[in-house]
Amino acid sequence: MAGLRVLATTARTVSLLLAPDGARFALSEPIYWTLRDAEGRRVAAGEARAAALFLDGLAPDTGYRLETDIGSLEFRTQPCAGLVEAADFGVDAMHPDNTEAFARAIDAVPPGGTLRLGRGRHVTGPLFLKPRMTLHLDEGAELAARSDREGWPILPERTADGRVLGTWEGLPEPCYAALVTAIDCDRLAITGRGVIDGGGDRGDWWHWPKERRNGARRPRTLHLVHGADISVTGVTIRNSPSWTVHPYRCRRLHVSSVRIENPPDSPNTDGLNPESCEAVEIAGVDFSVGDDCIAIKAGKRGPGQTDHLAPTRDVRISHCRMQRGHGAVVLGSEMSGGIHNVTISDCEFHATDRGLRLKTRRGRGGTVERVSMRNVEMWDVPTPLAVNAFYFCDPDGKDDWVQNRAPAPVDETTPSLRGISLTNVRAHRVSLAAAAVLGLPEAPVGGIAIAGFEVSYDPDARAAEPLMALGVKPVRHAGVIARNAEVTGTVTCFTEDEDMTPC
Repeated sequence: MAGLRVLATTARTVSLLLAPDGARFALSEPIYWTLRDAEGRRVAAGEARAAALFLDGLAPDTGYRLETDIGSLEFRTQPCAGLVEAADFGVDAMHPDNTEAFARAIDAVPPGGTLRLGRGRHVTGPLFLKPRMTLHLDEGAELAARSDREGWPILPERTADGRVLGTWEGLPEPCYAALVTAIDCDRLAITGRGVIDGGGDRGDWWHWPKERRNGARRPRTLHLVHGADISVTGVTIRNSPSWTVHPYRCRRLHVSSVRIENPPDSPNTDGLNPESCEAVEIAGVDFSVGDDCIAIKAGKRGPGQTDHLAPTRDVRISHCRMQRGHGAVVLGSEMSGGIHNVTISDCEFHATDRGLRLKTRRGRGGTVERVSMRNVEMWDVPTPLAVNAFYFCDPDGKDDWVQNRAPAPVDETTPSLRGISLTNVRAHRVSLAAAAVLGLPEAPVGGIAIAGFEVSYDPDARAAEPLMALGVKPVRHAGVIARNAEVTGTVTCFTEDEDMTPC
């Protein structure tokens, strides 16, 4: 049955989608489920209130049958080559720093094996995972970054042979290592009901958001670099020092049934930022962060720096909930390598500053194309669609050559935005504009198609700028504002008692 499928399995967990027609992140009615083993014996039962269902406590290499109100399916867990208990290598919730003990435990995991962390709050410095392993955090287990930077390793911007290991706002730069770092880790899984706490609320990480310390930028919490066939399921990731989950140059990446949470005033704590990645699925993830919830990146063109640029393509986002944050799903502003084929479906946006947001500026180059959003509902999002080719980022972002509205010469540094569609989108209590689109006069935004886009307006709204660019006038209760852009279709207004009128 449509809407019932396996998202990802490990040896002891499974992430599933239980989504009847019309379901987004939360289910309008609970779905009751029963899990049975191959002999038909009941293993577990419960009710699902969200479209993504995560189950743990399963046996490796074992067949199961899930029976639900909307259908049934069978699945098999992955085999496990060996279970390593972190506690057996000295990892102890009473110890002030478990970094060395974790390193011993990781080293002991055989290819295809699992490292399990039991209950308790385990303080540590950065962990470096390896390929073909599973990191499993039991319910009640917490992996917590220690509060001080003394001795914290710094990840160089490149390897000795020139491969980029990390970027900061799209350019290669040294960064403090993430709490969990995985470089060249194919077939890696991070799973369980436990917590990964990046420690941004401890120490001084949030006090120097745009600066360097010891020549390095702030760390992420989970940094995945040059890996393939990676899954992250079940866990809660919180209190990130900067971006929370940063996959870089990864292929076939899956994230589902995950909670990402950072305080609303924490600086640049984006939730999930795939950069120069291919074949990414994000399903049933619950975001509440201090910056963008999902920000899709593809590097930034710098003076004499283009060798690090690579596209992001084939990204599927579904059944997620985005709360607070500057944008729900954002493309750019670092997009010089190109962003292609992004679909957002069956999601909920709550009180994000913008809904779907594309941002770039002169000097970036690159193309963003084939972006679709369908079956999405928003509440208290001031501008549901924001497309801005005059985004005033970087120290020169307000210079005349960037912000001047006269046509500039077209060359390889001219960005291109095209092929954007919104279908069956409903936005409640819009305050500024249903859509604000500002393209370059020398490279207008092409092919924005709207069908079934409905908005209601916040009666208490105050006028403000819908885009971050110079010369943009404050608006209130606007429909579609478009300049240097091709927009087809109309927006329909509704009141909360469902009276429908053209905007």
